[in-house]
Amino acid sequence: MLMLPEKMRTRFTDLVGVRYPIVQGGLAHLSFAKLAAAVSNAGGLGQIGCACFSSPEELQAEIQTAKRLTDKPFGVNFPIGHIPLEPFLDAALAESPAVISITGGNPEPLLKRIQQSGVSVHTMVLVAGVRAARKAEALGADVVIAVGFEGGGHLGRDDIGTMVLTPRIVEAVKIPVLASGGIVDGRGLAAALALGAEGVELGTRFVAVQESNAHPNYQQALVEAQETDTVIIERSIGRPARVLDGLVARNILHLESYGEQESLSREQRLNRLLPAIAGSVNVQAALHGQLDKGFVWAGQAVGLIHDIPSAKDLIEQTVTEAREIVQRLGTIFQDG
Repeated sequence: MLMLPEKMRTRFTDLVGVRYPIVQGGLAHLSFAKLAAAVSNAGGLGQIGCACFSSPEELQAEIQTAKRLTDKPFGVNFPIGHIPLEPFLDAALAESPAVISITGGNPEPLLKRIQQSGVSVHTMVLVAGVRAARKAEALGADVVIAVGFEGGGHLGRDDIGTMVLTPRIVEAVKIPVLASGGIVDGRGLAAALALGAEGVELGTRFVAVQESNAHPNYQQALVEAQETDTVIIERSIGRPARVLDGLVARNILHLESYGEQESLSREQRLNRLLPAIAGSVNVQAALHGQLDKGFVWAGQAVGLIHDIPSAKDLIEQTVTEAREIVQRLGTIFQDG
């Protein structure tokens, strides 16, 4: 087996100042300081998720905790949704994290606020298509993350897989691109680099690590699941999202089908769905382990998750495996 390299050199690692181009996604209700610091200490880029907190003060305190746990760069993730994010963003900027990432919706207002703040911070925007990637670049984002259809959580509407989406976005922008969706190990990292990406973001895989606060039932369900054990919910309201198949997920799909048959408006369908897709329903399963009473986010790559390592072991295994693959591929092409 090859030795673990001291560093991987890409434009992303140079920009952010991390050893390895591996980013932990902003996992809903799961991305706290303990996980973020563990990922960053292991050489990747950990992230704290704004969505984990009910007040800007709580978010700011968690960032301060992360600073006590690591002296390495880490990020703060902001998922655009139904609540005003400006107070949370201001709280994060007061702590000057290395990176701010933005997922879902129009990133322009948040990017402008960051730029006007005068705080030196790198920005990443999650995108699911070429048009959104070009817009993020034009707005001044430093990095775009291309999320393919295989991924867990909220996705793009065009059902484009990572294998096609990544090189399309690499062709479309000049800033560094990270690949996301269906990536859990060194094979995925090596493939992403071959597609032109300069790193990867892992979501589902970082749920199943020892530093995650996900309930053991959730983690074990990921280990036991196959790649066919996920479904897409919220498609009827224009927000497709991939979750682990289960009783609650099936109920959500039934509600969506029923609403479409009645020719309800989007607002009416949303009102029908809200009780079933509320964050509290996710928490019931993800944090309390009641998988028959809630849903959990999961990508198709669950079929490739077989254990629950530490964040450090996961990152080191991923990098070492990617290096072995690249070396093996180098022996395939021979002259003469």
